[in-house]
Amino acid sequence: MFMLGKGIPDRITSLPQTVLNTPFGQLLKPQLDNAMRGITQAPVAPAAIPPQQHERNASNGANSSHPPLSATNASQRNGVNAASGFPAGQVHYATTLKKLDMLLDWAKSSCAVIFFTSATCPPCKLVYPAYDELAAEAGAKAVLIKVDLSEAYEIGSRYQVRATPTFMSFLNGKKENEWVGASEGQLRGNVRMLIQMAHPPHPHTNLRLRTFQRHHKAYLYTKIPPLEKLIAKIGLGGSDPAVTALKDFICTRQVSGASDAPLPNLPAIMVFVLNSADAMPPDSLFPVIDLLRCALVDQRVSGYLAAEKSHLTIRKLLSKPTSLDPDCPYSLRIVTLQLACNLFSSPLLAHQLLENADLSAPLLQLVTSSLLDTAHAPVRVAAASLAFNMAATNHKRRLDDEDELLEEGTQVELMAGLLEALEREGE
Repeated sequence: MFMLGKGIPDRITSLPQTVLNTPFGQLLKPQLDNAMRGITQAPVAPAAIPPQQHERNASNGANSSHPPLSATNASQRNGVNAASGFPAGQVHYATTLKKLDMLLDWAKSSCAVIFFTSATCPPCKLVYPAYDELAAEAGAKAVLIKVDLSEAYEIGSRYQVRATPTFMSFLNGKKENEWVGASEGQLRGNVRMLIQMAHPPHPHTNLRLRTFQRHHKAYLYTKIPPLEKLIAKIGLGGSDPAVTALKDFICTRQVSGASDAPLPNLPAIMVFVLNSADAMPPDSLFPVIDLLRCALVDQRVSGYLAAEKSHLTIRKLLSKPTSLDPDCPYSLRIVTLQLACNLFSSPLLAHQLLENADLSAPLLQLVTSSLLDTAHAPVRVAAASLAFNMAATNHKRRLDDEDELLEEGTQVELMAGLLEALEREGE
């Protein structure tokens, strides 16, 4: 029908968006965005602004398609900067140097981002929604500006913009960064990092160290020892079906990968571990814990412990070394520390380890007491790895603007233990 001049049916014109709205389309979106990068270097048209339009923009100070920035109604007053009159939490449009300078002056004690776009830049439209969302998310913490270079030739000339989309960020009145391309992930990451730098939640993040501005993976002990020798050290318990099932799972996962390794009977395995913790002598318990440590590399196993009622297995194992102090065997302490590190393979369990006082208390006691073990350097290294996992999990919450999991007193105690351990290392 549309070939006869009767228009393109809606089902055809909306087909690309319909596909993108499906789960499969959402999976494809990052690849499509990357594929679009090849055409994001769209040259800016060098045509000068007509004199009449330039005079109109200079007099009005705003894009005719957008309301003047200073025109805010009574319902917006709560989100307006009193000194500037600019509403916070939204994208500001600048078509003249005067207005742009006013916006940047407003942000000279904070941060600002300029999004250079143009009417002839289809890739720019891909990140319009994300830019609006970032403006609302930033609120009064940042000024997000959009400049249409087809209407603001003077601004493009000042900043020598040669392609769209181009982004420039400013921190405390000085240019901080510049990048080109319609990558939504890069845009979100750079803007959020800029806001973190301008408004650090903690004094240490004010340092210009990028390692403080990103998430950190947990440190896991993934090395698999000779399992036959390890099981032989368990003694008569080594022939238990739970031990055999756990060994087979570890071997299959090591050779064929996690996808080809079905989970063993985890409830039966945890019963065996708990019974062993109660019945076996401390110096003979470490092979059982080390075997479980190898399995905990798999998120499915640590995820099971996250859902275990009352977290009985974790509580029993974490508290075992400290309950034996000062006579805890070296082998038992170090494998317990390594097992505790591997508990952080599951984000859900990592969250519970810090939030649940029944778990965080024995975890903290295990870390601080092990950091001060002057007789065994490997124990101190494992304890430092566990402290890192705890701090990294808590730091991730800060970066995501969520409530911290560790209470301030717990953080102070952990830091005190680390500082004392460092001081002893120096001695």
